[in-house]
Amino acid sequence: MTIFSKTRNGFAVLWMMVGPVAAHEFFIEPQMYSVPADAEIVASLRVGENMTGVRQPYIPPNFRRFDLVMDGQVWAVPGRAGDRPALRMKAPAEGLAVVGHVTRDYRLTYTEWSKFEAFVNHKGAAWAIDAHKERGLNTDRVVEQYARFGKSLVAVGHGRGSDTAIGLRTEIVAGANPYTDDLKDGMPVTVLMDGAPRADAQIEVFDKDPDGAVNVSIRTADASGRAIIPVSAGHSYLVDAVAVLPMQPATLNDPSWETLWASLTFAVPDER
Repeated sequence: MTIFSKTRNGFAVLWMMVGPVAAHEFFIEPQMYSVPADAEIVASLRVGENMTGVRQPYIPPNFRRFDLVMDGQVWAVPGRAGDRPALRMKAPAEGLAVVGHVTRDYRLTYTEWSKFEAFVNHKGAAWAIDAHKERGLNTDRVVEQYARFGKSLVAVGHGRGSDTAIGLRTEIVAGANPYTDDLKDGMPVTVLMDGAPRADAQIEVFDKDPDGAVNVSIRTADASGRAIIPVSAGHSYLVDAVAVLPMQPATLNDPSWETLWASLTFAVPDER
């Protein structure tokens, strides 16, 4: 659904509600994954497939958190309603910058049971199909509540530093710095839920080569929520993990499921 809204200066801003693309990935896409010290960090918020999609503007009512974390310090991302790209700020320090973004809650209604089945199967939550029926819930109308939790790693200047948990309800933490560490054995990542490892989480990996071709693969986290992602120099990556949680609806219009989407983007340089 397309919406026109007014900025505080009175200009109309065209933006997209997430309804039609609710099953698509949300991710942060930096214009450059490595920037000089004191340069601007510029990044878009995107919703789409295969590392392409609609750029979402800076709309404060649509997010709970949008900030940049470096060495334990947090800076709120500044902006004006309708800004696109949504992030454009001077790097506050040199090192590894972790961009974090949390959307508000959205709702999506499935009026075809087969589409809900396809969604949970794709996200590694096939158990939800039987669980839904066992709970005696309606299969003609399934309401889902969802929120997105995005992170991105950007090297500023020397780019040294480490990713860490930044307090998102669900998030993916990189176990190595892609801009300074040797990744010949792959990129270790850990999926967290409420600060604890999410065992056996399904992880979807989008690997974009320098020509823009995207390869998609699935991995499964171990009991400690950890997995190793094979990576190649000159490629950029989107790592995605979706948690499907039951909710207790009071009416047909209330959500019976909550989905929490964690994403992480980064790139591997051609040379170090």
